Amino acid sequence: MKLKATSLVVLLLLSGAAAQNPTGLGADLKLMPSYGGAVLTGRIGVSKPDELLGVWSSLGRARLMKCAPRCEVVGSVPITGSLILSGGSGYRVVLGGNFKPGQKVSVVLRFRQGVVLNTAAIVGR
Repeated sequence: MKLKATSLVVLLLLSGAAAQNPTGLGADLKLMPSYGGAVLTGRIGVSKPDELLGVWSSLGRARLMKCAPRCEVVGSVPITGSLILSGGSGYRVVLGGNFKPGQKVSVVLRFRQGVVLNTAAIVGR
């Protein structure tokens, strides 16, 4: 009986890990310091169309912004295939706080389909 309970716990942990970082979803991210915080830069890839609902770091929740023609805070960012984030892109993710070059920051991304992606971003210069 004890072996079955242990196997069940391992199975639940593995299924939870698979649900948190599913195949076809990935991110290669960096943080670029700016006045009062940092802009998330890089690429987020999805296997099917989805929406980014929120981004969190150890310093708190990030602001999702649509910057066309002016920047304004939005509730979600649509993603089809891949989303390129930068200081000059149509959508931006901005974190407030003090960041130091070389610092590694844990970043959590939440998507409309209930998927959560845990990743890390290194602060650039």
